[in-house]
Amino acid sequence: MAVIEEKGPANGNEDYTQDGTVDLKGRPVLRSETGKWKACSFIVGYEVFERMAFYGIQSNLVIYLTRKLHEGTVKSANDVSNWVGSVWMMPLAGAYIADAYLGRYKTFIIASCIYVVGMCLLTLAVSLPALRPPRCDEGENCPEASSLQYGVFFLALYIIAIGTGGTKPNISTMGADQFDEFEPKERSYKLSFFNWWFFSIFFGTLFANTFLVFIQERVGWTIGYGLPTLGLAVSVLVFLGGTPFYRHKLPSGSPITMMLQVYVAAVKKWKLRVPDDPKELHELSIEQYACSGRNRIDRSSSLSFLDKASIKNGQTSSWRLCTVTQVEETKQMTKLIPVLLTTIIPSTLIVQASTLFVKQGTTLDRRMGPHFHIPPASLNAFVTIAMLITVVLYDRVFVPAIRRYTKNPRGITMLQRLGIGLVLHCIIMVIACFVERKRLRVARENHLFHAKDTIPLSIFILLPQYALGGVADNFVEVAKMELFYDQAPDGMKSLATSYFTTTIGLGSFLSSFLLSTVADITKRNGHRGWILDNLNISRLDYYYAFMAVLSFLNLLCFLVVAKFFVYNVDVTQTKPGFEMNSASSQPQNNTGVNQSTPQTDGKF
Repeated sequence: MAVIEEKGPANGNEDYTQDGTVDLKGRPVLRSETGKWKACSFIVGYEVFERMAFYGIQSNLVIYLTRKLHEGTVKSANDVSNWVGSVWMMPLAGAYIADAYLGRYKTFIIASCIYVVGMCLLTLAVSLPALRPPRCDEGENCPEASSLQYGVFFLALYIIAIGTGGTKPNISTMGADQFDEFEPKERSYKLSFFNWWFFSIFFGTLFANTFLVFIQERVGWTIGYGLPTLGLAVSVLVFLGGTPFYRHKLPSGSPITMMLQVYVAAVKKWKLRVPDDPKELHELSIEQYACSGRNRIDRSSSLSFLDKASIKNGQTSSWRLCTVTQVEETKQMTKLIPVLLTTIIPSTLIVQASTLFVKQGTTLDRRMGPHFHIPPASLNAFVTIAMLITVVLYDRVFVPAIRRYTKNPRGITMLQRLGIGLVLHCIIMVIACFVERKRLRVARENHLFHAKDTIPLSIFILLPQYALGGVADNFVEVAKMELFYDQAPDGMKSLATSYFTTTIGLGSFLSSFLLSTVADITKRNGHRGWILDNLNISRLDYYYAFMAVLSFLNLLCFLVVAKFFVYNVDVTQTKPGFEMNSASSQPQNNTGVNQSTPQTDGKF
């Protein structure tokens, strides 16, 4: 695939960025005064507080729904899954608005305000007695929440989902935009950005899963939700403080619309034959692309059916005729969809840590010493701790060591990293299955069949599946984010980031569907069922075994997808005037067009 890169400002005395970034007024920015880690420190600071707020809600939400709104096991788990799914799907809308109309910065600011409003309403919903049902009586009769009480609580949750829709796809992309890929030193920083980005996420998550969960359990929900609300407001102020240092990418039109135009045009001309002469295909001049701040991409051989969209046949409508560059950008985004689909099942497993795993924890011995009981949701902290340790070891030890043999700046490829994580997810569900079988065996041996009975097993029996989940996240989640961002064209980075969030959203919805379906099917024909409100007579071990089989089948599908995946050529090596240090760099012609073709990764 050949790429034409835009040139920087003509003034050679000024060290302007060369990747098309500008300030808020659309003016070119100086590299020395903007971007890099100086700008990212404000963005990362925001993310720490925001993750504290989000996971301060998510981690213990199933407990609030069970204890305060008196929901059962399946309903509470599904309500959490559906809300989490909405939170992670809304970034599609946020990416569309940012790329087509407002840009990332303005979209983020507006969405942050909506986010704060939702957090304030949620704090109000858990604080006022009129907005939650009375406590259960001594006979364990629990009054159901009224329509008003449900309405206010879930209205607050879904306002938060709308707010996160505008923040999630734009904040990480803005962070990556602070590094100019055409400056060697900044490019090296960018290779580590997503590792440290996730480090900041899990640092905020650790605080939420320990301190905030403890406050919610032992002090009260008002303080437990009020603190993350305050933290979120502070984080927005932190972000605003970095405004003078940020580099911005101008909106270049909706990538979703551009992709749909290519699909429609290609289908309309499905009978036409793609000409051998590329000059017969519709394309703009290099100068036109330079003026619009976009890169021109030459035709590639992959997904050749879409090339029909650029065949000239007298039509001029954007839904009948597309440029070669638009077609190639669509190809780059389309080839990521199979990878996206194979990461949905792993996302269903992530949801278990904040739903069924937490519910299991409520049945176990939670004592730590004579006076302290660990909140079940606090075990999520071990996911975070394992992730923090693994990210540092991966970036500082594993990558430098393996790089000597692979000659890959990342150590191993992004798909290899993702594949390792998928293997770990299979192992996690097998471990969860055996742990649950042991819990049920101890319950039977001690005749503990009541829902309120405590099984004489330490809650730390769940620790291996939580800790290994953190290790798996370092491979799966970081690799997903990096792959989608790295392989997307410049004008579709926000959409690429929303690909990442979409996998988690679809996984959450799938988790809700699977849980409901399995619970329903296994109760038919007079059977007790696998998933009941009373976990001490449920068969979660069967459900976890079922999820382990699904994970293994998904791994096989991923291996097929990875085998045929084609990576983009490293376009930064084709920048005119950029000194090529890589031994594998291809020579350029006098137009600055890279003549190399897309490369397949033999080891995926």
